[in-house]
Amino acid sequence: MNEPSFQIDPSELSGKRVIVTGGTKGAGEAIVNRMARAGAEVITTARSAPEADSPARFIGADLSTSAGVEAFAESVSQIWDRLDVLVHNLGGSASPGGGFAALTDELWFAELNLNLLAAVRLDRTFVPGMIKQGRGVVIHISSIQRSLPLPESTTAYAAAKAALTTYSKALSKEIGPKGVRVTSISPGWIYTDAAQEMVKRIAKDGKISEAEARQSILDALGGIPIGRPAWPWEIAELTTFLSSDRAASIHGAEYVIDGGTTPTI
Repeated sequence: MNEPSFQIDPSELSGKRVIVTGGTKGAGEAIVNRMARAGAEVITTARSAPEADSPARFIGADLSTSAGVEAFAESVSQIWDRLDVLVHNLGGSASPGGGFAALTDELWFAELNLNLLAAVRLDRTFVPGMIKQGRGVVIHISSIQRSLPLPESTTAYAAAKAALTTYSKALSKEIGPKGVRVTSISPGWIYTDAAQEMVKRIAKDGKISEAEARQSILDALGGIPIGRPAWPWEIAELTTFLSSDRAASIHGAEYVIDGGTTPTI
Protein backbone atom coordinates (compact mmCIF):
# COMPACT_ATOMS: atom_id res chain seq x y z
CA MET A 1 0.00 0.00 0.00
CA ASN A 2 1.29 3.47 -0.85
CA GLU A 3 1.85 5.97 1.89
CA PRO A 4 -1.03 8.38 2.57
CA SER A 5 -1.03 11.86 1.10
CA PHE A 6 -1.48 13.85 4.30
CA GLN A 7 0.80 16.84 4.76
CA ILE A 8 4.24 16.34 6.31
CA ASP A 9 6.24 19.14 7.93
CA PRO A 10 9.57 19.03 6.06
CA SER A 11 11.35 20.90 8.84
CA GLU A 12 10.11 18.96 11.88
CA LEU A 13 13.39 17.06 12.30
CA SER A 14 15.58 19.63 10.57
CA GLY A 15 19.13 19.50 11.91
CA LYS A 16 18.58 16.16 13.63
CA ARG A 17 21.06 13.36 13.01
CA VAL A 18 19.39 9.98 13.07
CA ILE A 19 20.59 6.37 12.91
CA VAL A 20 18.07 3.73 11.86
CA THR A 21 19.28 0.14 12.01
CA GLY A 22 17.87 -2.39 9.57
CA GLY A 23 16.75 0.50 7.39
CA THR A 24 16.94 -1.02 3.93
CA LYS A 25 13.72 -3.03 3.90
CA GLY A 26 10.24 -3.16 5.39
CA ALA A 27 9.42 -0.94 8.34
CA GLY A 28 13.03 0.21 8.61
CA GLU A 29 13.02 1.51 5.06
CA ALA A 30 9.73 3.30 5.75
CA ILE A 31 11.21 4.91 8.89
CA VAL A 32 14.26 6.12 6.96
CA ASN A 33 12.11 7.66 4.24
CA ARG A 34 9.70 9.30 6.68
CA MET A 35 12.42 10.84 8.81
CA ALA A 36 14.26 12.13 5.77
CA ARG A 37 11.02 13.75 4.58
CA ALA A 38 10.84 15.47 7.97
CA GLY A 39 14.26 17.02 7.37
CA ALA A 40 16.54 14.67 9.30
CA GLU A 41 19.99 13.56 8.21
CA VAL A 42 19.86 9.77 8.31
CA ILE A 43 22.44 7.02 8.40
CA THR A 44 21.20 3.47 8.08
CA THR A 45 22.89 0.12 8.27
CA ALA A 46 22.15 -3.49 7.37
CA ARG A 47 23.98 -6.45 5.93
CA SER A 48 22.64 -5.69 2.45
CA ALA A 49 22.41 -2.36 0.64
CA PRO A 50 19.07 -0.76 -0.25
CA GLU A 51 17.53 -2.11 -3.42
CA ALA A 52 16.26 1.32 -4.44
CA ASP A 53 17.55 4.87 -4.05
CA SER A 54 17.54 5.81 -0.38
CA PRO A 55 17.69 9.27 1.20
CA ALA A 56 19.96 7.85 3.89
CA ARG A 57 23.70 7.35 3.85
CA PHE A 58 24.23 3.59 3.91
CA ILE A 59 26.95 1.83 5.90
CA GLY A 60 27.03 -1.93 5.48
CA ALA A 61 27.51 -3.84 8.74
CA ASP A 62 26.51 -7.00 10.56
CA LEU A 63 25.29 -5.63 13.87
CA SER A 64 24.67 -9.12 15.26
CA THR A 65 28.40 -9.26 16.08
CA SER A 66 30.55 -7.12 18.37
CA ALA A 67 33.01 -6.55 15.53
CA GLY A 68 30.22 -5.35 13.25
CA VAL A 69 29.00 -2.83 15.82
CA GLU A 70 32.53 -1.54 16.37
CA ALA A 71 33.15 -1.13 12.63
CA PHE A 72 29.82 0.65 12.16
CA ALA A 73 30.47 3.01 15.07
CA GLU A 74 33.90 3.86 13.70
CA SER A 75 32.40 4.70 10.30
CA VAL A 76 29.75 6.92 11.89
CA SER A 77 32.35 8.77 13.97
CA GLN A 78 34.15 9.76 10.78
CA ILE A 79 30.98 11.36 9.44
CA TRP A 80 29.25 12.88 12.48
CA ASP A 81 30.48 14.28 15.78
CA ARG A 82 27.11 13.84 17.49
CA LEU A 83 23.91 11.81 17.31
CA ASP A 84 20.38 12.95 18.17
CA VAL A 85 18.17 9.91 17.56
CA LEU A 86 18.97 6.18 17.59
CA VAL A 87 16.25 3.86 16.25
CA HIS A 88 16.83 0.15 16.82
CA ASN A 89 14.70 -1.38 14.09
CA LEU A 90 17.00 -4.32 13.33
CA GLY A 91 15.43 -7.70 14.06
CA GLY A 92 13.80 -10.78 12.70
CA SER A 93 13.65 -14.54 12.99
CA ALA A 94 15.24 -17.24 10.86
CA SER A 95 14.46 -20.17 13.13
CA PRO A 96 12.74 -23.19 11.58
CA GLY A 97 9.35 -24.51 12.54
CA GLY A 98 9.16 -27.37 14.99
CA GLY A 99 8.80 -25.64 18.33
CA PHE A 100 11.32 -25.50 21.16
CA ALA A 101 12.97 -28.82 20.30
CA ALA A 102 14.12 -27.48 16.93
CA LEU A 103 16.01 -24.58 18.54
CA THR A 104 19.70 -25.40 18.89
CA ASP A 105 22.12 -23.30 20.93
CA GLU A 106 23.35 -21.76 17.70
CA LEU A 107 19.84 -20.64 16.75
CA TRP A 108 19.24 -19.20 20.23
CA PHE A 109 22.49 -17.24 20.11
CA ALA A 110 21.67 -15.94 16.61
CA GLU A 111 18.23 -14.71 17.66
CA LEU A 112 19.55 -13.06 20.84
CA ASN A 113 22.44 -11.39 19.03
CA LEU A 114 20.18 -9.98 16.33
CA ASN A 115 17.14 -8.95 18.36
CA LEU A 116 18.64 -7.96 21.71
CA LEU A 117 22.40 -7.62 21.86
CA ALA A 118 22.74 -5.50 18.71
CA ALA A 119 20.69 -2.80 20.46
CA VAL A 120 22.54 -3.25 23.76
CA ARG A 121 25.93 -2.86 22.07
CA LEU A 122 24.88 0.15 20.02
CA ASP A 123 23.41 1.90 23.05
CA ARG A 124 26.63 1.27 24.95
CA THR A 125 28.48 2.90 22.05
CA PHE A 126 26.30 5.92 21.25
CA VAL A 127 24.29 6.79 24.37
CA PRO A 128 27.27 8.12 26.36
CA GLY A 129 27.61 10.85 23.72
CA MET A 130 23.93 11.72 24.09
CA ILE A 131 24.36 11.93 27.86
CA LYS A 132 27.36 14.22 27.42
CA GLN A 133 25.39 16.60 25.20
CA GLY A 134 22.43 16.41 27.58
CA ARG A 135 19.85 15.32 25.00
CA GLY A 136 18.90 12.49 22.69
CA VAL A 137 16.25 9.94 21.84
CA VAL A 138 16.52 6.14 21.80
CA ILE A 139 13.72 4.04 20.33
CA HIS A 140 13.66 0.24 20.54
CA ILE A 141 11.41 -1.62 18.11
CA SER A 142 10.21 -4.64 20.06
CA SER A 143 7.21 -6.84 19.22
CA ILE A 144 3.88 -7.93 20.66
CA GLN A 145 5.37 -11.42 20.48
CA ARG A 146 7.11 -10.55 23.72
CA SER A 147 3.74 -11.39 25.31
CA LEU A 148 2.11 -13.35 22.46
CA PRO A 149 4.83 -15.76 21.26
CA LEU A 150 4.20 -18.11 18.35
CA PRO A 151 5.59 -21.41 19.69
CA GLU A 152 5.76 -23.15 16.33
CA SER A 153 8.49 -20.93 14.92
CA THR A 154 9.40 -17.81 16.90
CA THR A 155 9.99 -18.80 20.51
CA ALA A 156 13.58 -17.52 20.55
CA TYR A 157 12.65 -14.32 18.72
CA ALA A 158 9.80 -13.65 21.17
CA ALA A 159 12.07 -14.25 24.16
CA ALA A 160 14.68 -11.87 22.76
CA LYS A 161 12.06 -9.17 22.17
CA ALA A 162 10.74 -9.62 25.71
CA ALA A 163 14.27 -9.04 26.96
CA LEU A 164 14.60 -5.97 24.72
CA THR A 165 11.44 -4.43 26.17
CA THR A 166 12.64 -5.02 29.73
CA TYR A 167 16.07 -3.65 28.89
CA SER A 168 14.48 -0.58 27.29
CA LYS A 169 12.53 0.18 30.45
CA ALA A 170 15.62 -0.23 32.63
CA LEU A 171 17.63 2.06 30.34
CA SER A 172 14.91 4.71 30.47
CA LYS A 173 15.05 4.80 34.26
CA GLU A 174 18.81 5.21 34.19
CA ILE A 175 19.33 7.83 31.49
CA GLY A 176 16.09 9.81 31.55
CA PRO A 177 17.39 12.06 34.35
CA LYS A 178 20.44 12.74 32.16
CA GLY A 179 18.40 14.20 29.31
CA VAL A 180 18.00 11.17 27.04
CA ARG A 181 14.49 9.91 26.27
CA VAL A 182 13.87 6.18 25.73
CA THR A 183 10.72 4.59 24.37
CA SER A 184 9.81 1.27 22.79
CA ILE A 185 7.36 0.33 20.05
CA SER A 186 5.76 -3.12 19.89
CA PRO A 187 4.20 -3.76 16.50
CA GLY A 188 2.01 -6.69 15.71
CA TRP A 189 2.09 -8.27 12.30
CA ILE A 190 3.52 -5.84 9.72
CA TYR A 191 2.91 -6.54 6.05
CA THR A 192 6.50 -6.71 4.78
CA ASP A 193 8.52 -8.96 2.50
CA ALA A 194 10.00 -10.60 5.61
CA ALA A 195 6.51 -11.42 6.87
CA GLN A 196 5.73 -13.09 3.57
CA GLU A 197 8.95 -15.09 3.79
CA MET A 198 7.94 -16.30 7.25
CA VAL A 199 4.63 -17.48 5.80
CA LYS A 200 6.50 -19.41 3.11
CA ARG A 201 8.84 -20.96 5.69
CA ILE A 202 5.97 -22.11 7.91
CA ALA A 203 4.20 -23.54 4.88
CA LYS A 204 7.29 -25.45 3.78
CA ASP A 205 8.17 -26.77 7.23
CA GLY A 206 4.57 -27.73 7.97
CA LYS A 207 3.85 -29.08 4.48
CA ILE A 208 0.80 -26.82 4.20
CA SER A 209 -0.31 -24.13 1.77
CA GLU A 210 0.70 -20.49 2.19
CA ALA A 211 -2.93 -19.59 2.82
CA GLU A 212 -3.04 -22.15 5.63
CA ALA A 213 0.27 -20.86 7.00
CA ARG A 214 -1.04 -17.29 6.93
CA GLN A 215 -4.20 -18.37 8.72
CA SER A 216 -2.11 -20.25 11.30
CA ILE A 217 -0.37 -16.98 12.16
CA LEU A 218 -3.70 -15.15 12.49
CA ASP A 219 -5.05 -18.00 14.64
CA ALA A 220 -1.94 -17.96 16.86
CA LEU A 221 -2.33 -14.20 17.28
CA GLY A 222 -6.02 -14.60 18.09
CA GLY A 223 -7.00 -12.58 15.01
CA ILE A 224 -6.54 -8.91 14.16
CA PRO A 225 -9.70 -6.94 14.99
CA ILE A 226 -9.16 -4.29 12.31
CA GLY A 227 -8.85 -7.11 9.77
CA ARG A 228 -5.33 -6.52 8.47
CA PRO A 229 -1.67 -6.27 9.46
CA ALA A 230 -0.05 -2.86 9.90
CA TRP A 231 1.58 -1.18 6.93
CA PRO A 232 5.25 -0.18 7.27
CA TRP A 233 4.43 3.52 6.90
CA GLU A 234 2.22 3.34 10.00
CA ILE A 235 5.19 2.19 12.08
CA ALA A 236 7.23 5.01 10.53
CA GLU A 237 4.67 7.65 11.52
CA LEU A 238 4.73 6.58 15.17
CA THR A 239 8.52 6.38 15.23
CA THR A 240 8.90 9.86 13.74
CA PHE A 241 6.46 11.32 16.24
CA LEU A 242 8.32 9.79 19.18
CA SER A 243 11.58 11.19 17.80
CA SER A 244 10.21 14.71 17.57
CA ASP A 245 9.86 17.54 20.06
CA ARG A 246 6.10 16.91 20.02
CA ALA A 247 6.85 13.88 22.20
CA ALA A 248 9.18 15.74 24.57
CA SER A 249 7.51 14.42 27.73
CA ILE A 250 7.05 10.84 26.53
CA HIS A 251 9.66 8.65 28.18
CA GLY A 252 9.91 5.07 29.43
CA ALA A 253 6.70 4.12 27.63
CA GLU A 254 5.85 1.29 25.26
CA TYR A 255 3.54 1.89 22.31
CA VAL A 256 1.64 -1.08 20.92
CA ILE A 257 0.61 -0.83 17.27
CA ASP A 258 -1.11 -4.11 16.43
CA GLY A 259 -4.61 -3.42 15.12
CA GLY A 260 -6.05 -4.60 18.42
CA THR A 261 -4.38 -8.03 18.35
CA THR A 262 -3.33 -7.94 22.01
CA PRO A 263 -6.49 -9.00 23.86
CA THR A 264 -5.67 -7.38 27.21
CA ILE A 265 -5.04 -3.87 28.49
